[in-house]
Amino acid sequence: MLSRLSILNVVLIEALNINFQDGLTALTGETGAGKSILLDALGLALGSRADFSLIRPNADRASVTAEFDISTSHPVWSVLEDAGIRRAKTLFLRRQLRSDGKSPAYVNDEAVSVNLLRQTGDMLVEIQGQFEGRGLLDPSTYLPLIDRAAGHDRERESLSARWAELCTARDELAQMTACLDKARAEEDWLRDAVGQLDMLAPSAGEEEQLAGERQRHMHSSRIAEALQQAHMILSNEDGILHLTGRIQAILERQADVAAGILTPAMDALERAASELNEADALLSEVGGQLNSDPSHLAEIDDRLHQIRAQARKHKIEPDELPALHEKLISQLAEMDDQSGVLARLKQDEQACLDAFTHQAKQLSARRHEVARRLDTDVMAELPPLKLEAARFQTDIHTLSEDRWSETGWDRISFQASTNPGMTAGPIDKIASGGELARFLLALKVVLIANEPPKTLIFDEVDSGVGGAVAAAVGARLARLGKKMQTLVITHSPQVAGNGDHHLKIAKYQSGTQMLSSTVGLSDDERLEEIARMLAGDEITEAARSAAAQLLKGDR
Repeated sequence: MLSRLSILNVVLIEALNINFQDGLTALTGETGAGKSILLDALGLALGSRADFSLIRPNADRASVTAEFDISTSHPVWSVLEDAGIRRAKTLFLRRQLRSDGKSPAYVNDEAVSVNLLRQTGDMLVEIQGQFEGRGLLDPSTYLPLIDRAAGHDRERESLSARWAELCTARDELAQMTACLDKARAEEDWLRDAVGQLDMLAPSAGEEEQLAGERQRHMHSSRIAEALQQAHMILSNEDGILHLTGRIQAILERQADVAAGILTPAMDALERAASELNEADALLSEVGGQLNSDPSHLAEIDDRLHQIRAQARKHKIEPDELPALHEKLISQLAEMDDQSGVLARLKQDEQACLDAFTHQAKQLSARRHEVARRLDTDVMAELPPLKLEAARFQTDIHTLSEDRWSETGWDRISFQASTNPGMTAGPIDKIASGGELARFLLALKVVLIANEPPKTLIFDEVDSGVGGAVAAAVGARLARLGKKMQTLVITHSPQVAGNGDHHLKIAKYQSGTQMLSSTVGLSDDERLEEIARMLAGDEITEAARSAAAQLLKGDR
């Protein structure tokens, strides 16, 4: 609950600390005393838009701190822990307005964004006021309200899980489809490239080999001539082999008398003769390998041209063609495999969609049942609130598939008409602020059972009514106060009389300045305040008697 509100330098408020209690607290005061300022200050601490006109004249900053006593299991902690704020039994929301145009926000003295402050504030306090864009005038809250009222927590969790599975399946399908679409855009080119490389069947080092072979063929006559010349030099009568033999014969004739000194030279000559014979044989072999057939040279030229053309086409070196060939074959095989994967992913996506739609349909049917009960219950609350001619209905609209979400396909709006024959319209479009406030009160009374713990604030919910209607308003506020902490800003003595606690907001002069204060009233002070509200400026004994009756009346 809201336990304390500390305000510094906000318009008429110089410094103010207000303690709050459980139950229903009535806040009263003369018009202009500062009740709206109090709400503005609280709204600031709850994350409302910064209004720098709230800074009190001659002050350089304003500050508001709202203190809450909450359990460590309160849902708000799940949000705050994500922001690095640890659980505690007390929660402080603080906001500053500075004259330099900055408005820092804090939660338990940790600097936070205004968005997080507002999110936190919305989980702790619900303000119901005329034309206030929060609370029940926020259409985004209607679906959670219906589901909480019906106890749909497990169904919502299950549907959310199905939605997550569907989103994952759709993401995977989209990624695979995009991948295949890209591949298929290149499929014709890919298959043509593989076909050409299949026919070419390049091998590593082939281009270099063919180039060498081509070179030999182009110069075969010159090579043959050189081989012939070399053979003649080696093997004719005046050739090296013949001369080497003669040298060996000369030395051999002197070997017996040389005492071995010629042996190394003779061995060397033997080796030389052997090498020369081998060289001659090899030259003869090379000569036999020479092919000067022009058709063979044409075949080599054609093969080289094909290999080099493919290399240029793919912007790689000729020796890289075999690796490219294998890569492209692998890509084609992967494409075929992906087609099978795509079919499986489509089946998975359809299965997830079927599971989601099945549960969404069931939950939607239950929501329609709850909506009909809600309409009946709210309608029963309207006559005592002087809305006997009004009509209320919960409209559930099925969204198009592109707007489905983890909550299903339902959009809920609260429709109302205030006079017979009027077409029902959104509840927040009702012209009369007083009627709207009473509609919201009726809704809150009906929906309160399963609401999470928070502080309810009603701003002049009794506007434009009195007597029995005001008493009915007060009785319903008292019922709310027994469920959760409720604050009401009121001008109605009947409403104030139903309060468990009473705070009076008053304006007073301090020197040249007008200031505002808020004080808790004792039983006697409360009697006088309600008598003032009944009688006006001059409090009569009859007013006091009436006030006493209100204070001890049934709530």
